[in-house]
Amino acid sequence: MTDYKAIDAELSKRDLQLDPAGYFIIYIDRENQLLVAEHYSNIINEQGLAVDPETGEVIPAKGKTGRTPTRVFKGKTAKQLCVEILERTEPVPVSQLSHSAYLGRELQKAEWALYHNGEYVQD
Repeated sequence: MTDYKAIDAELSKRDLQLDPAGYFIIYIDRENQLLVAEHYSNIINEQGLAVDPETGEVIPAKGKTGRTPTRVFKGKTAKQLCVEILERTEPVPVSQLSHSAYLGRELQKAEWALYHNGEYVQD
């Protein structure tokens, strides 16, 4: 039997290139039974780090930044949000296929947690 958690853990160690089109913070709004994806802009510096375009400061990978999202997407399902973000928004706030795949995986995890009363932590 394949240990899917071990596969996931190993793949999580790979180097990632950040998307110059920005990043998403995903969470569950349980009160309204919604998935929420906040999009934030960034610039990628020479070291490959995400930088706030307004301040020039490196954006921390964890913790609150106090930044305002460029757009907030809300929906009942992962598919609904993916269609809204990737098919109905111009310009598309994702510029890398790997980022699109990541977004779909994370929204699926969040949807499962929402409808099964589980905990969702963004990877």
